[in-house]
Amino acid sequence: MTTTHSRARRAGIAAFVGTTIEWYDFYVYATAAALVFGPLFFPSGDPLAETAAAFATFAVAFLVRPLGGIIFGHIGDKLGRRTSLVITLLLMGVSTVLVGCLPTYDNIGFLAPVLLILLRAMQGLAVGGEWGGAVLMSVEHAPEKSKTFYGGFTQLGNPAGALLASGIFAIMARAGDDFILNGGWRIPFLLSIVLVGVGFWVRYRVEESPVFEQKVEGRKQSMPLAFALRTNWLPILLGIGLLPISTGGYYLATTFATAYATGAPIGLSEQVILDAMTIASFVEFVVTLPVAWLGDKWGRKNIMYLGLVASVATFIPFMLAMPGKVEPLIFLLASLVRIAMSATYAPIAAILAQMFRPQARYTSIALSYGVGAAIWAGFSPWFATQLIAWTGSIWSVIAMFVGMAVLAGICTRFAPQHSDEAPVTASFTPRLDTKETPLP
Repeated sequence: MTTTHSRARRAGIAAFVGTTIEWYDFYVYATAAALVFGPLFFPSGDPLAETAAAFATFAVAFLVRPLGGIIFGHIGDKLGRRTSLVITLLLMGVSTVLVGCLPTYDNIGFLAPVLLILLRAMQGLAVGGEWGGAVLMSVEHAPEKSKTFYGGFTQLGNPAGALLASGIFAIMARAGDDFILNGGWRIPFLLSIVLVGVGFWVRYRVEESPVFEQKVEGRKQSMPLAFALRTNWLPILLGIGLLPISTGGYYLATTFATAYATGAPIGLSEQVILDAMTIASFVEFVVTLPVAWLGDKWGRKNIMYLGLVASVATFIPFMLAMPGKVEPLIFLLASLVRIAMSATYAPIAAILAQMFRPQARYTSIALSYGVGAAIWAGFSPWFATQLIAWTGSIWSVIAMFVGMAVLAGICTRFAPQHSDEAPVTASFTPRLDTKETPLP
């Protein structure tokens, strides 16, 4: 058992380091899109239109994430999880550094947003294959009774990456808004090259997943995508429906909230909202692993239900508090929302991983998460911005958030859960096994 836990810890730490870097790169772009990419790459004279255009490029990465899931899922199911993860890390790092080198619209005209979109698409391909592989490396190394906890290491990379991204922008904001707008925004992108070097070294040293190495009948499929669509189509659909709050709701509470708070007519200081998001990211970082641990004790689905209810209960006052500009209240609610959402995010790694048998599991989980993220996370900030423009009321965004939570709860109820200790055969008939597999 000690050996099993030791391998699980190494895999968990590697997953944490790798996903921290991936999400740092992703959130650096998201923060820059909320603050500066509008006027720099899409100047129109209308701040709301500029922000919407910047969020549209933000959505591009989510649109190509399913393709990234298919490409790297195929590599992960055929050649191994580790090989796929090393490639995704390098692809993400290169594309992020190149964003930091881009000339703006004032320098090269329409080519600037075109190149920005292409690099954002590269980021989407990378993260489309990254998350599923990192989840499987941590969950497949873990003992049956501790899968949610070790899966939480992968999820820990999200708040850590967000903390680094918002933290560095918060530090730069102290030099004034003009500093960020006049070139300071490039610094977080260029720093990615250092983080990628560290991540590559850590990730390359981790052993391959024992589930992948296990010689079970039918494990290797000549076409993992075809096998996944033929056999896992129902869990894939349920997995997509699990994700509205874990992905889309998260960006509503971070990226959209940042743009909403700093834009007209609220006009909250960028420094205030960036500080609030940085503290909230730290709080989420602290609570993620304890919440994942509770998932093994109380049941990961039960934690998910609790998180969905709490997310709605905290998101509503968070949005309504913005116009009042009461800074201590905004800081408090920003952190409470992230604590609540950690209960929808921490257990999702184990829930999704255990929805599929080992055959074509990488492809299945990457496709499920990639499509779900494209639908929910890719368009949530943009659509929320449009709702504000159409209705003039934040209540339209709140109503959308509530509907997303209800859908996630229904799909969680019907999500199947399988045990890696059960015998694996070449094929099986999908069914709605909605209960978690009893622990041995």
